[in-house]
Amino acid sequence: MSQSSLPRRLRPARSARGALALVPLLGLGALTGCSGVAASADKGDPVKVALGAAGGATTVQAGDRLRVSADGGVLTSVTVADPLGRKLAGGLGKGGTVWTSHAPTAPATKYSVVARTKNPQGVTDEAKESLTTAAADKLNKPVLGPGTQGATVGVAQPLTVTFDFPVTERAAVERRLKVTTDNRTTGAWGWVKDHSGKDRVDWRPKEYWKPGTRVTLRAGLKGVDSGGGRYFAADHHLTFTIGPDRVAKVDLEARQLSFVENGRVTRRIPVSAGTRDGGAAPPTGVFPLMAKEGTVVVRPAGPGAGRAPARALRDAMRLTDSGTYAHATPRDADANGPDTDGFGSLGMTDSDADWLYGKIRVGDPFEVTGSSVRGKADAADGIADWRVDWSRWQEYSALSSGS
Repeated sequence: MSQSSLPRRLRPARSARGALALVPLLGLGALTGCSGVAASADKGDPVKVALGAAGGATTVQAGDRLRVSADGGVLTSVTVADPLGRKLAGGLGKGGTVWTSHAPTAPATKYSVVARTKNPQGVTDEAKESLTTAAADKLNKPVLGPGTQGATVGVAQPLTVTFDFPVTERAAVERRLKVTTDNRTTGAWGWVKDHSGKDRVDWRPKEYWKPGTRVTLRAGLKGVDSGGGRYFAADHHLTFTIGPDRVAKVDLEARQLSFVENGRVTRRIPVSAGTRDGGAAPPTGVFPLMAKEGTVVVRPAGPGAGRAPARALRDAMRLTDSGTYAHATPRDADANGPDTDGFGSLGMTDSDADWLYGKIRVGDPFEVTGSSVRGKADAADGIADWRVDWSRWQEYSALSSGS
């Protein structure tokens, strides 16, 4: 018994960075020949399989599409997978002599390649090879919110993903973000800018969450190019739970906050809401509570601020990035009094603020209505998702027909 001659394996050519470490020529059928020269001639020559980039280069850069070609026969199937078993999708073309991946290769990833072939004599064969891409030179990093794994949040809290660098390949990124809930909540992704100008994509439900909903995000971003060759280095996972149904309804005209639990008002709180002439009033809209910050020191700004000094605000509950708070400020909140210092926030007595601070949680909505010289808050100030109607919000998705 003799073995058919092996095609010579070629050593990989390496580029300066991002190249795949691969054997560009694979010998197939090398281990299946037997019964000497005559038998080998009856079976024909083995099919030669080569790896390269879809653009024609013999070395494959991270981000290129992979090309597998056959010489002396056809490919019957090609499977390319990473260590987690995720397959690089692709398809056959040119009469079965070429397979090309639909998606680009990821950086710092080892791929296993299995190519099955058939030569003109009908002999089938298989070759297995692996290749590894180099690490990316440029990375992007996502920050997921709510920021604590396993947190319990309010009924208006969206799921947020904020990126260190701009994302120009938004559709590619959004396709790798999967949200699941235990009650099939209807929701959608929308791309926005945060207050600092960073790209952020939020998933919000059509209506406020149902209390008790369990939410999971799986962000399979490892190896995805966010644009300009700036990749994500890892996958990410986040789970959180929705707490009780609590809403703080603020009427600027009546200067009153009604705390509503499960549809029932459990406490009414007098609040300050700007000066009597309308200066430094809070903006209107829906504001999921961003953070409970204890005591903060702020300086007044905007109309009516004058030369008021910096001031410590206790029980500070942040509503916007620009500095709108609900907080304790006893001299402002007696008998629905004005915010004499012009901070443009919602002031209340110590006892009321202590009570509210203890009850409310991040993600609970403040629904602020009434007359305000500031109008609605800026779209990038805080979490503005609920200040957009549902039909318009869906258009913010990179995968919507209108985007």
